[in-house]
Amino acid sequence: MLRLARAPDLALAAIWLDVLREAGIQAWLQREFLAGGAGELPPDQCLPEIWLADQRQERAAREILEALQRVPQRRWLCACGETVEGGFESCWQCGRPMPL
Repeated sequence: MLRLARAPDLALAAIWLDVLREAGIQAWLQREFLAGGAGELPPDQCLPEIWLADQRQERAAREILEALQRVPQRRWLCACGETVEGGFESCWQCGRPMPL
C-alpha cells in the first residue's frame, strides 16, 4: 500500500476518494476518525489520508488529484450588468441563471 495524499479535511478526502474510485483506482481512506484527537495528538497526524492498494496506479491517481485542484473558476457578465466570479451558477445581484 502507498499513501497518496493527506487531505485538509474529511469532506475533501471523501470527494477525492470517490473520484479516484470512479476512475477505477483502488483507494482507501485512512485516519478518518482522528480529527477528534487533534490537541492530544499532533494536528498533522490527525488529517485524513488517501491510500492506494496498487502502487502501479500512483501516476494516474496523482494526475486525477492534480486535475481536481486546478478546476478553473469562471467569470461571467449577467444581463443585469453584474460580474459574477467563481463557481456561482446564478447572479447574486438578480438571481438570473448563468448563460449557457
